[in-house]
Amino acid sequence: MDPEPSQAATVNQCIDQVTQILEAADLHYGHGAIDAQSEALWITSKQLGVSPSDALDQLDQTIAADQHQKALEIAQMRIETRKPLAYILGEAWLMGVPFFCSEQSIVPRSWIAELIVDGSLETWLPADGKALDLCTGNGSLAILLALSCPDIHVTACDISMPALSVASRNLDRHGLSSQIDLLSGDLWNALEEPNDENRFDLIICNPPYVNLSSMNSLPAEYHAEPVLALSGGDDGMDLIRRIIASAPDYLTDRGAILIEIGNEYANFKKAFPQIPAIWMEVSAGDEQVLLIQAEDLH
Repeated sequence: MDPEPSQAATVNQCIDQVTQILEAADLHYGHGAIDAQSEALWITSKQLGVSPSDALDQLDQTIAADQHQKALEIAQMRIETRKPLAYILGEAWLMGVPFFCSEQSIVPRSWIAELIVDGSLETWLPADGKALDLCTGNGSLAILLALSCPDIHVTACDISMPALSVASRNLDRHGLSSQIDLLSGDLWNALEEPNDENRFDLIICNPPYVNLSSMNSLPAEYHAEPVLALSGGDDGMDLIRRIIASAPDYLTDRGAILIEIGNEYANFKKAFPQIPAIWMEVSAGDEQVLLIQAEDLH
């Protein structure tokens, strides 16, 4: 039986109740929220029609009974389906920016987003510069890049047409269809042969990089996502080998490529011992995202 909301609850009481329901279940977090309380805030804010951060300013306000009930129902759905909350709500937040979300693409999340928003990449993004988001998925990183640097042009590509349809909706949502070009294709095959017109100052890439052993032990929440967006082969480096092999052809002389590898630091070092990568500091540490300058790829 679904839990009944108490009469005239506050937003904070609703969040607390949803938190308790989620905490009592064996759920896995990491798809845009770090724990049960974060998801409870997200669920509640969605009912209020505001962002999770804005909901924090309304904690003492009363939440309507139907909104409260809906929040409890979504918590139950989250438990019963073991799907990422972003798929249930149809929306995800990354660095405070909302994105349409569906099971056609991976849930928006990447440590690269932190580096875009905090300005760490501006050295490689001159005015009127060009950036490429390889393996763009839902388009969230390309969109954050375009929002952070309105004077650059962004190209975004992916092998998955369903994912690109999600990305297209997100470009429309943020009014960026003229600043970002979406291309379909398998990695570099999405682009024309290298020429002066399609070399980039910065390439960012959050590719499928989960190694086979880890893929086999992922929680149910991750199995709800497209395998194509996660699996990186035996050592997680299958796509990254192809990406690094051709990256020099598509970078300007002073350009750089930024790649997220998650928990695959040891596998990356083993696969590319000769590359002097610059490891970028993000909230998870300094072994998740690396930057390689064009001059170190030749």
